Amino acid sequence: MVGFKISYPPTDMKRTAEISRKTEETDVYIKVDLDGQGSSRIDTGIPFMDHMLGFLGIHGFMDIELKARGDIEVDYHHTVEDIGICMGHALRDALGDKTAIRRYGEVTIPMDETLVRVVMDLSGRPMLVYRVSLPVRMSGSFDVGLVREFFQAVVNNAGITMHIDLISGDDPHHIAEAMFKAFARALDMACSIEGRMADRIPSTKGLL
Repeated sequence: MVGFKISYPPTDMKRTAEISRKTEETDVYIKVDLDGQGSSRIDTGIPFMDHMLGFLGIHGFMDIELKARGDIEVDYHHTVEDIGICMGHALRDALGDKTAIRRYGEVTIPMDETLVRVVMDLSGRPMLVYRVSLPVRMSGSFDVGLVREFFQAVVNNAGITMHIDLISGDDPHHIAEAMFKAFARALDMACSIEGRMADRIPSTKGLL
């Protein structure tokens, strides 16, 4: 008989984090719960980013509270990047010493004509390999090229090795949406608790 074991974090393990960061260009507050129910309250002042970041909650099964204000009258770059910085810090803090996590995540997501693959390692070593060539950059008033800046900031501050590959796709909205959904699901996979690890860290070094 084949049995399936589903492991959850111990009840005393609170994988949450709260980050505030204020500069001359932006003011960002974020709170995350990696073991939430997928609820989110997001207000960045950039409707496209609100839409994309909502996917992190529902597809990553984490609760997110996020409010950001920035110099969007200049452009969206500073705000998008600083949201990524704060998201990265929050993920790093919520994961703690990474005891018993699965560490690796890989997901391929379709979105109509688009297909995106995200592969990650919660390695402690920041690296983004971004193989995404956009045939069209603009979705409404949003430059989808800025999505790279968001993910670069996340991996730099969370210590994630991540590859994002656009396998096929034409519509910039579909491409961005598939990237955020794939990132969310790969992150959930990598953050999930492996019961067989007990209180160990998934590295021969004993440290991530």
